[in-house]
Amino acid sequence: MSDTAHNLAVSLFSEILAVDQLARANVARVLPKGMELSHFSVLNHLANAGVERTPAQLAKTFHLTRGAMTNTLQKLEWAGWVHVRPDWDDARRKMVAISPSGQAARDAALAAIAPVIADVVTKVGEDKAKAVLPVLREMRLKLGQVE
Repeated sequence: MSDTAHNLAVSLFSEILAVDQLARANVARVLPKGMELSHFSVLNHLANAGVERTPAQLAKTFHLTRGAMTNTLQKLEWAGWVHVRPDWDDARRKMVAISPSGQAARDAALAAIAPVIADVVTKVGEDKAKAVLPVLREMRLKLGQVE
């Protein structure tokens, strides 16, 4: 790797990490009371998936340990935002589904987040946001293959 390519890579990932940190902070600030960003992420995934998932599947999706996902799911279950049940085919596993109140909480969070994100896109410019999206998707896919 040339020095120029190395410097480009370092600068690019420094910007991505800074944007990630700032985006998380701004989004977390407007989430409904008691909801953490990790809670929203799991609820949003379950709402979009439309099917039950095992804790192991969720851990893999979010690149977390099973223990970390179990902790998040316990908090979500305690809040009444997910239902956790035994897997009828394999008693060793559990199945997780979003509850009606979890769907409502996710929808409220999305409604709070949307203006924050839309404001940034407006300030940056829709054309620039559209132009960078394919590059970010491709980078995500390439990074996902690293494992």
